[in-house]
Amino acid sequence: MRTNPERRTALVDAAIEVLAAEGARGLTFRSVDVAAGVPNGTASNYFANRDGLLTQAGLRIHDRLGPDPAHLDQPPSAEFLTQRLRRRLTEDRVGYLALLELRLEATRRPALQETLTHRVRENLDENIRLHHQAALPGDPLLLYFALGGLMLEHLTLPEVLDPQIDNLMEKVVTQLLVD
Repeated sequence: MRTNPERRTALVDAAIEVLAAEGARGLTFRSVDVAAGVPNGTASNYFANRDGLLTQAGLRIHDRLGPDPAHLDQPPSAEFLTQRLRRRLTEDRVGYLALLELRLEATRRPALQETLTHRVRENLDENIRLHHQAALPGDPLLLYFALGGLMLEHLTLPEVLDPQIDNLMEKVVTQLLVD
């Protein structure tokens, strides 16, 4: 297996693009090579099999979708959380669509399910910790699931909630951040 970390990251990012555009069935080494703009056979030199590529995409997607360190010093508030949600839905729509594909694929691949379960649990625990650390009111789990449902609807069937998506995001955050 090849070890060039920049090339490996570029291939995994290309896999994420393919997942978002074509779904898990469209994810092949050849489609990743094309999306990454590298010679045929490159992805197969970096990943032993498709499961390995899916697992690496599952890990990488959370790095891409994680909070921007530049925003972590701002005190959380309803306005901040609403703004962050809006930004996340528009700046990396591809990443979120790929994550949905990965979650569906994880129902059929135990190793991927284990990887995603571990990473999502870590992220959820960190979000809950930050919620409590900032002394925000409300239940962080309710907020997590309500926003997750809103994001799912917006990402998969955007016209259902348009044009009221901005108002809904604000309403969900402000109504759930109460005690």
